[in-house]
Amino acid sequence: MTLFPESGPGLLVVVGGGGVGKTTLAAALGVQSARAGRSTLVVTFDPSHRLKDALGVGRAAAEREVDVPLGAPARLAASLLDAGATFDRLVAAYAPDAAARERILGNRFYRHLAGSLSGVLEYMAVERLFELFSTGEFEQIILDTPPTRAALDFLGAPERIVGFLDSGALKVTQKDWFTADGRFRPSAGWGVLGRGVEEVLDRVVGLDFLRDMIEFFQAFGPLYDGFRARAEQVKALLVAPETNFLLVSGPGAERVPDALFFARKLVERGHRLGPLVVNRVFPRLPASDSGDAGSGGELFRWRGEEDARGLELLASLVGTRHPVVPLPLARREPTDLESLEVLGGELLRRL
Repeated sequence: MTLFPESGPGLLVVVGGGGVGKTTLAAALGVQSARAGRSTLVVTFDPSHRLKDALGVGRAAAEREVDVPLGAPARLAASLLDAGATFDRLVAAYAPDAAARERILGNRFYRHLAGSLSGVLEYMAVERLFELFSTGEFEQIILDTPPTRAALDFLGAPERIVGFLDSGALKVTQKDWFTADGRFRPSAGWGVLGRGVEEVLDRVVGLDFLRDMIEFFQAFGPLYDGFRARAEQVKALLVAPETNFLLVSGPGAERVPDALFFARKLVERGHRLGPLVVNRVFPRLPASDSGDAGSGGELFRWRGEEDARGLELLASLVGTRHPVVPLPLARREPTDLESLEVLGGELLRRL
């Protein structure tokens, strides 16, 4: 089984729960891909930004792709997804003119709140991934995602954005809610009563906030068609033949439900799910090698048995379509390019 296409550009999305080693495996596979002669970019949306430590890159990778000094036949680079910067770039690209661009970028709602709206950051990260893939600069892109449920939000962001753009709620914001002198139009002609309504709104919501929010959505009006078209393209990329998903789980039976949940969701969404890698599996020790209870041998043997039972359970539940690939616990966590290359080689051999 291969994770990388034999020809043409490829996208590999590494998914799974928290603390299972996704970031390290994504970096390790990136090293192997570059060693095999494919120009490769490793991208992370992991909030901890651990990838920069694994590959030895700093915060500059949040602004641009940073080359990793691997000395491989092909280029290896790393990038940290910056959703806010992507949002700014999209505004600049889709705004019909300079005045519209400055109106959006200068809007207080946009500057302080828009980036934290549910789904916006995830969608901007997917947009950035699409930008990187569309340039054709790299033959292989490897994406390290957030933990399970956050990654599902990430993968579902294009669909949610399209739904929002087509919703009635968005159409409401396009109406003319304020007069030229800043009065709330529905109550502007009510005299004293209207002033009372505005005071209540100001206390509950804040008229300035409401005005900024409506101006933000109205300013975005000319950009909606572009956003919708891009969202559809991103959706297509995530289910395209050149896009594969590698699901990583931790060992033990307690990890099985999370792995099954994610596998089912990916298949339901139409993504191409490959093998399930169970990382950091403790070796199964024969009884004769377990030593006495006081030495800790019984604990080691128990851990190995538990991990083996978890592997068997997961394999029995997912069947043969998505093979379960165990990756043994390393003596030390890979922290440099040499150890990452060893880990990546071991994973590819087992696949």
